[in-house]
Amino acid sequence: MKFGIIGAGIVGTAIAIRLEQAGYRLVGVHTRSERSYQRFCHHLNWEKRPLQEWIAEADLVFITTQDGMIRVAAEELVQRSLYKEGQIWIHCSGSASSRVMQVNGNLPINYLSLHPLQAFAGIEQAVDLIPGTHFGIEGDKEDIGVEIVTHLGGIPHRLDPQQKPLYHAGAVVASNYLVTLAGMAVRLFEKVGINEKEALASLLPLMKGAIQNLENVGLPQALTGPIARGDADVIRGHLDQMPADIDSVYRALGLYTLEIGRRKMEMTGGAYAQESWEEMNRLFAEQDKLQR
Repeated sequence: MKFGIIGAGIVGTAIAIRLEQAGYRLVGVHTRSERSYQRFCHHLNWEKRPLQEWIAEADLVFITTQDGMIRVAAEELVQRSLYKEGQIWIHCSGSASSRVMQVNGNLPINYLSLHPLQAFAGIEQAVDLIPGTHFGIEGDKEDIGVEIVTHLGGIPHRLDPQQKPLYHAGAVVASNYLVTLAGMAVRLFEKVGINEKEALASLLPLMKGAIQNLENVGLPQALTGPIARGDADVIRGHLDQMPADIDSVYRALGLYTLEIGRRKMEMTGGAYAQESWEEMNRLFAEQDKLQR
């Protein structure tokens, strides 16, 4: 199939590279930034063609702009009549529905969203990571989406477009909030005299170990620590010295972790002692402490 790219950022460029390697034919790239275009050409030897020259050749048009510009790009294409019948417009946003590109419901265009569930820091890294990456797919042509993702070396998952914000929220929790949790842990280490650089270096092996446990034994078995053991005294000691601005987050996470701990106990045929269960729930459910 022939494809074009609108928006030559990290994701768009990496997908173009992988699709070319899979046998798809690139017919054009369009970007408002000369810098991103030159970077694209560094990876794919490409002679610049105006958008209006190649758009009608493309079976697939990837709109890989920033999320807020997807609709704008689609509107521009429609206003300029830059489309052909049966064309599939594809974006890679995790939060927006494929329908964000549907400017006019009467147009003979199909809409598809292929979201790579991965954090890409650069083009080279993205090209390496796309094979094996899980993709969320929704839209008119999900079968073609599955085919594209498979050719990229990815793992496809069909999504309910109505629930897509929850899918994206899950990705944010697993990726972005992991960085936030690391920041909170570093701050607690700093309270006991370990500087930020050393704190992060100390915590990363622990975090990697937790991820390895998740890979090896999954949920809920990967849970360790005082909640998994039912050690209310240790949790009480944490809360006695917890900074006020972290206290509420610690308690909220603790309540959710209790449920994981309960499931782990049940899987091994055990259960929390009633006194420990009630005390941990009480500790985590207490109102946030006043500012110290």
